[in-house]
Amino acid sequence: MNIKSKDIVVIKTGKDKGTRGPIEKVFPTKNRIIVGGVNIVKRHAKKTSTRGGGIVEKPAAIDASNVMLICPHCDLATRVSYQIQDGEKKRMCKKCKKVIS
Repeated sequence: MNIKSKDIVVIKTGKDKGTRGPIEKVFPTKNRIIVGGVNIVKRHAKKTSTRGGGIVEKPAAIDASNVMLICPHCDLATRVSYQIQDGEKKRMCKKCKKVIS
């Protein structure tokens, strides 16, 4: 996957199209991610000894192909290229050609 946790991404398709948010969790084997504040679903939770019951809102996973990385340097949605620098593989912005941490 070309995106990591804490990266800022923009949603390209679906009901939240155009929304930006940080990646909270990545599931590389399933090619899915959880983006903060996006794809919020409601779940009915049973009352337990530690919390009350009711309707709980939480973010659900979306497919990683539905998002694009926001370059921190040029602040644009971009694809990612890779380049080897100093013996390490680095992610690079396709638009401004700078290294993305």
